Amino acid sequence: MQKNVKTLLLSDIRTAYTASDEEILHIAKERMKRLCRFGAGLHFRLYKKSLDARNKKNVLFVSSVLAEFSEPCEIDDALFPHAHARVVDLGVPEPVFGNERLGARPLIVGMGPAGLFAALELARAGYAPLIIDRGDGVAERARKTELFRVTGTLDTESNVQFGAGGAGTFSDGKLITRVNDAYCHYILEQFVRHGAPRDILIQAKPHLGTDLLRGVVEGMLSEITRLGGEVRYRTKLLDYTRRGGEIIAETSAGDLSAGVLLLGIGHSARDTFFMLARHTSLVCKPFSVGVRIEHRREDIERALFGDLAGDARLGAAEYALSDTTLPRGVYTFCMCPGGVVIPAASEEGGVVVNGMSYHSRDGENSNAALAVSVSPEDVGNDPFGAIAFQRDLERRAFAAGGGSFVAPAETVGDFLDTFRGSAPARILPTYGGGRVKMTDLTAFLPRFVSENLAAGIRSFDRKLAGFAAPDAILTGVESRTSSPLRIPRTEDRRAVGDDLLYPMGEGAGYAGGITSAALDGLHTALAVMRRFAPLR
Repeated sequence: MQKNVKTLLLSDIRTAYTASDEEILHIAKERMKRLCRFGAGLHFRLYKKSLDARNKKNVLFVSSVLAEFSEPCEIDDALFPHAHARVVDLGVPEPVFGNERLGARPLIVGMGPAGLFAALELARAGYAPLIIDRGDGVAERARKTELFRVTGTLDTESNVQFGAGGAGTFSDGKLITRVNDAYCHYILEQFVRHGAPRDILIQAKPHLGTDLLRGVVEGMLSEITRLGGEVRYRTKLLDYTRRGGEIIAETSAGDLSAGVLLLGIGHSARDTFFMLARHTSLVCKPFSVGVRIEHRREDIERALFGDLAGDARLGAAEYALSDTTLPRGVYTFCMCPGGVVIPAASEEGGVVVNGMSYHSRDGENSNAALAVSVSPEDVGNDPFGAIAFQRDLERRAFAAGGGSFVAPAETVGDFLDTFRGSAPARILPTYGGGRVKMTDLTAFLPRFVSENLAAGIRSFDRKLAGFAAPDAILTGVESRTSSPLRIPRTEDRRAVGDDLLYPMGEGAGYAGGITSAALDGLHTALAVMRRFAPLR
């Protein structure tokens, strides 16, 4: 069958890891010769490139290339499998505008990825949105986060969880997602447009690092303002009421009128969740808790790359491990090559850890979350029971560390055998610049968590040599892996029972990372546009 083709994706192009981009493009051109005769009207560009290091004696790049015709070309699709080719649509949002009139401008609560992308698309389309956040702008937030890291002085409204950019701003800045969405490439292009390096467009596992991500967030907020939107910091949503076709939002900076309320509040806005329960339904969802595990970066590189460890062409050594054969699912995530473990609490009296790295990923240690699944049944199918479970664990960790946000830590050797109070030696903990207390983690972790963590460490050591190294460091507690609840919404993204409320992003239970949250914010903005006409 003949197809009119505008863009083809040529995949599974395997080369030595030393191959240049020009060599990869040459292979793609040779493949295209099996499909059609082409001339100057066909352009090739590298689309994705990933590393396959499973065979350390034959490390490969596996790449895909876009072949773009200047005009649609007729090709027999029966030939596609022979060339590992398929038709693709990279997807650019094309808003469809509704006829309902807004009673006031849209109000977006939260400046994480969902809020930023919703605000950006609405501003571009003439809706003049107002976006607020309880925390500070990027620079002031970074200053307070560093103060907390070094001294334990916490601002409960502006920290790793709250403020411009959301929780992802202080992370590895991973942009990979398992979501199959036509707008994934568009999201990456927007990051590039606002200051990210172009190579994230072709990396199979793109990342920015906290240093570059902060600049991107500032660029997006400036663009929202330039397009007619408004940005306000230190403005916390306290409550809201309906008045005719408007929402009156009560905030810490005064009342605000809104035509619709888009909620991108993040997974740690516990006080906001309690307020929302008076207006709409909340349901419990699965989440996970655990610890951070730290190894020497060079050890992880050697385990993954063998004799090629240290070759800059291979990029950072990353792993993602899981075991579903255990009584509980155990997995690693948010792996930070060359990164540090950071204090991530947002409440007094509770220790929370997270991972962060800079774009260069050149620190001495690599770390990852090591987490155990928690089901709704474990917390009585109660969303606030889930929050209570997290909070109790954080307070136990605080007590185990001795107060002042010192984190409890333990060597893997002690954790897997018997606690002896072994001091860090070759691998030094990075949390708070070393503000840890070596203690028995099993003394405060729930038994099902500690037992499955131990089983997971042993399992992962069989997959990645050295994962269970006795001198590796565990630091607790990782309790903010994802939102423990969901705000139910309809197919058109309105909250159940309130048609002017639009829950979105990770805090509402519909995303699990920077890119998926950005996609959810984008789709929520498009849903608002389909219903309402622009303000101008």
